[in-house]
Amino acid sequence: MGHRLCRIAVILVALLYLAALFLFFVGAFGWFGQERTPLAGVFLVPLGLPWNLWLDGLAETVRPWLAALTPLLNIAILAALCTWLRPSKLT
Repeated sequence: MGHRLCRIAVILVALLYLAALFLFFVGAFGWFGQERTPLAGVFLVPLGLPWNLWLDGLAETVRPWLAALTPLLNIAILAALCTWLRPSKLT
């Protein structure tokens, strides 16, 4: 039961990431007639914490793109924890 909840959590975070990434692209590139806005990645920030806090020293042109990728670290860590915490089938 716990492993199933863990998988659901990974899928939910991944879907939230895809939605936030889509909204980032819509706001950053003005897709669908939207105005370009500097706040396009606002939904990616909480999904990428704490890793996106370490991006302050990087060049300003690279920072938004790396901030868009930081949620992948959290998804990978969560998926690894789910695999590690899965009950063994040998016992």
